[in-house]
Amino acid sequence: MKTFTDAAGRTWTLTLTLGTAMKVKAKLDIDLLQPEAGDPPLLTRLGTDEMLLGEVLCAMLEGQFETHKVTDDDVRAGFDGQTLLAAQKAFYEELIGFFRSRGRNDRAKAVAKQMAMIDAAVTAVETRIDALDIDATIRGAMSGASPEVLASAPTTSGG
Repeated sequence: MKTFTDAAGRTWTLTLTLGTAMKVKAKLDIDLLQPEAGDPPLLTRLGTDEMLLGEVLCAMLEGQFETHKVTDDDVRAGFDGQTLLAAQKAFYEELIGFFRSRGRNDRAKAVAKQMAMIDAAVTAVETRIDALDIDATIRGAMSGASPEVLASAPTTSGG
């Protein structure tokens, strides 16, 4: 069981069992127990589609709605970016734990690798964004302009 707290201060517990997986399958036609299935694989879709991840999380948490006295809409409203990140981490950790305890280390490793790939991709994109030289990009775009226009283009340093 993994927990996280939403933007409204509610604590949620994610638990992956056969029963939970069957509820998600019945509600969304998504088989959490075959994360490598599909094209692209379910793991990839869950890592890149926040709305799909949110629907899966809501389906997994549905049994706790009454305890918290909330509706689907209340839950979605409480899932800001920070909450979704915490929920995604809890979800992946729960998947890893389930597959390890089931003796499916291949699937546990696939989930762990997906987590690492997401982190690496975010870091790589941030690095590329940080390295952008906006002034050079603008000057390059203007390189087809007359020399007077190019010479009069202001240059700035810093940021």
